[in-house]
Amino acid sequence: MNESQAPDEGLLDYYRRRAKEYEAIYARPERQADLAALRSLIGGRFEGARVLEVACGTGYWTQVIAGVARHVVATDLAQEPMAIARIKRYARENVLFAEADAYALEASLGTFDAAFAGFWWSHVPRERIAEFIASLHARLEGGARVLLLDNIYVEGISTPVAGIDAAGNTYQMRRLGDGSRVRVLKNFVSESELRERLAKHTLTFRFTALQYYWLAEYTVQ
Repeated sequence: MNESQAPDEGLLDYYRRRAKEYEAIYARPERQADLAALRSLIGGRFEGARVLEVACGTGYWTQVIAGVARHVVATDLAQEPMAIARIKRYARENVLFAEADAYALEASLGTFDAAFAGFWWSHVPRERIAEFIASLHARLEGGARVLLLDNIYVEGISTPVAGIDAAGNTYQMRRLGDGSRVRVLKNFVSESELRERLAKHTLTFRFTALQYYWLAEYTVQ
């Protein structure tokens, strides 16, 4: 990320450049047990639901959700990864893709009884979390189910944290396939922090920690 770029702009540029190589992370042998468990958990939570997906990327989780959901609106602000998602096969033909800003999800997207955001929370600057929550919940009905999925920091395996800013946001230096290195905002949050951030918005909250990933589930007030 250039020093002149805001964190959000640098992140968008990173995922645009990384689009074609993004799903390599899902092929790592040591993560297969966790991923199988997550596919089962996530698939089981969205049966028959109208799902809003935030930051769908290349559509890896979109395919899982679409296999059971009634309807999915999958959103992202980066066109390059979403172009990959668009050409994947969705057997039930129940997915609509829309370019959208997670901090300003427009009413034209519709209203939903469920939502999913995979590997997005960790890229939200701490000072913008309330903004994201407000944007997401404006598109959800009362009692809607929300699933948040993200990484757990694993010493010796995760990319090391390479910096922290005044707001407490942490950063990693990531290498792309072309050899270039990019500074990316990546916050690793605890269960207690998630509970605190979401407490006033939720009716129920459940947290599942696997070896490499965490999954938070809650219902909206």
